[in-house]
Amino acid sequence: MPNIQIKDVPDDTHAVLRQRASAAHQSLQEYLRSKLIAEAAQPTLDEVLARAGGRAGGSLPLADAVSALRFDRARH
Repeated sequence: MPNIQIKDVPDDTHAVLRQRASAAHQSLQEYLRSKLIAEAAQPTLDEVLARAGGRAGGSLPLADAVSALRFDRARH
């Protein structure tokens, strides 16, 4: 597996992360590894939109769909 090294982490940030790792009964490495895995598992909005845009289906342009959704939300 590849390794990642992060340099120049501010002292206060490092202290908070060590405290959170300890509270989770994990080493700092285990804690940060789990956070990185969780972050990578969540698609970004751009990734979701790219996947949705590649699907066949409706013919409604995105701008029209957004307008309709905003209009509907404003009514409630």
